Amino acid sequence: MQAEELQKALIGHALYQESGGKEGAIAELHEVDLRGADLSGANLINANLRGSNLCGVDLSGAKLVGAKLCGADLSCTKLVGANLSDASLIRTDLSFANLHRANLNRANLRDANLRGSKLHDATLRYANLSRVNLGGAYLHRANLNCAKLNRAKLNDANLSGANLIDADLTNAKLNGANLDGTDLRNAKLPEIATSA
Repeated sequence: MQAEELQKALIGHALYQESGGKEGAIAELHEVDLRGADLSGANLINANLRGSNLCGVDLSGAKLVGAKLCGADLSCTKLVGANLSDASLIRTDLSFANLHRANLNRANLRDANLRGSKLHDATLRYANLSRVNLGGAYLHRANLNCAKLNRAKLNDANLSGANLIDADLTNAKLNGANLDGTDLRNAKLPEIATSA
């Protein structure tokens, strides 16, 4: 997508948001190559970015509340302080993304790839992380209160100081995970295999 086209779409989207839908239009950026774009601080509330390539893009501080990002490539993306609450991120590639202090409350990340991602101090309250790959992810002091992590792969993840109160970790894989200081009160934990 050309820079002028992207700028026009972003201006129209901001106008749509500010006018309560009376002017402008929702940004329809699905299956678009946005690599190299600077979207830091962008207003992309409820935008459609399904299947788009945002690999390595700077989305720091971006407003992505309710955005549709299913199947998008956000690998190595910078999402520091971004608001992704209520976003749809099903089967999204967020491997090695920087989500420090990001808001992912109630986001749907089912089957997403977050391998090696940085989620320290991020909030993921009530997020759906079912079958997500968080292998080697850094979740130090992350808030995963009431998150669904059933069948999640958390092998070698750093969950030190994380809040997992009331989280569902049924059938999750935690081999080699760092759980030092992790709050697991009332969490549904995976069954530990014992030899007879």
